[in-house]
Amino acid sequence: MKLISVVTACFNEEENVMDIYGQVKSVMARCPEYRYEHIFIDNASTDSTVTILKKVAAADHNVKIIVNTRNFGQVKSPFYAMLQAKGDAVITIVADLQDPPGLIEEFIRKWEAGYKVVIGVKKHSEESGVLFGLRCIYYNLLTTMADVELVKNFTGFGLYDHEVMDTLRRVDDPNPFPRGLICDLGYERGVIEYTQPRRKRGITKNNFFTLYDIAMLGITNHSKIPLRLATIAGFALAVLSLAIALVYLMYKLVLWDRFETGLAPVVIGLFFFSAVQLFFVGVVGEYIGAIYSQVLRRPLVVEKERVNFDEEN
Repeated sequence: MKLISVVTACFNEEENVMDIYGQVKSVMARCPEYRYEHIFIDNASTDSTVTILKKVAAADHNVKIIVNTRNFGQVKSPFYAMLQAKGDAVITIVADLQDPPGLIEEFIRKWEAGYKVVIGVKKHSEESGVLFGLRCIYYNLLTTMADVELVKNFTGFGLYDHEVMDTLRRVDDPNPFPRGLICDLGYERGVIEYTQPRRKRGITKNNFFTLYDIAMLGITNHSKIPLRLATIAGFALAVLSLAIALVYLMYKLVLWDRFETGLAPVVIGLFFFSAVQLFFVGVVGEYIGAIYSQVLRRPLVVEKERVNFDEEN
């Protein structure tokens, strides 16, 4: 019997972990021809998430738990758990139930049809229209700038064959962007569209800084365009400055006594060019930061404990 590994990352999700466990178990019960394991990786929750999971794992040895020493973020932690999975196929699903567990059956059918990668793509969302619109703008921007063909509104929710997982293990990226990395590998993809439901319980753990980190990670990992824009903008602004200087010189030569340049253009120009320089210094800094994290070669996560990993499915 083939083994399906379901991976769920969580942080302070005490209101949802029982529900996601129950729904995944129910779905896999409808697929008796497969064995399964459900791996929860916890980012050092401060609520009772780990306590609940340990009670579940004690009663159901299909449930496995990795507890991290601290919060390593919502990108590294689930990716690390994927690499620990031993299944013939690995499915990632979030703990807040905004990835519908019912799609697992469809993922498996597509996989059995021959696809090494099956991804879920958000066609619509029941979340805030403004937030969903901003996400779409970002995905459109990233897709336009990326060196590889990325999938819009793909968050990582999907199924990955063991061959794909073996390739990911060889990548050895200490700061991965999984949704871009999957596309970068080039495997033929099966796509299943879905409507993302609204979070029913608890609050999102995302904030401006975590979303910014993920957004910049996608750009620095998969596009050189911002760096090239810095070069192009520098050249264009130099030409513009020279043209404006020549115009001012001609006006002054022709209207020597009447043309007063004043300080306003100087001050405005100074602030404009300073802002442009600071912006692109920040862009370069993001790439340097990405290189720095690669050089440090720190582990994706550090484990505090494991539960049920010595059990055979």
